[in-house]
Amino acid sequence: QVQLVESGGGLVQAGDSLRLSCTASGRTFSTYTMGWFRQAPGKEREFVAAITRSGASTFYADSLKGRFTISRDNAKNTAYLQMNTLKPEDTAVYYCAADRRFHTITITLERRYDYWGQGTQVTVSS
Repeated sequence: QVQLVESGGGLVQAGDSLRLSCTASGRTFSTYTMGWFRQAPGKEREFVAAITRSGASTFYADSLKGRFTISRDNAKNTAYLQMNTLKPEDTAVYYCAADRRFHTITITLERRYDYWGQGTQVTVSS
């Protein structure tokens, strides 16, 4: 089992950047696929990005490609989400998630992930 803690959220202006971190407990971080999801007020939670266990492959929501970058540092048990040129519509609670499945077929699906953090709020003002 793994526990996930997100950090790095906050209030920023449109056009600013933020980097979210997701730190995992335990010694087996490198065996988990990591994902980021977000939930805006009144909307369902949606996929943002995911990264395979080694970090060799990354996946993004089509609408976020080019602005968001997911990465991981297995030595630090941490996954990151770099968010650039933020827009007011990026305002949401951002969650990191983890699971131990190797395949990438369902990597964009919320139901795949077994472990979730508590979320960190990102608010982008116009």
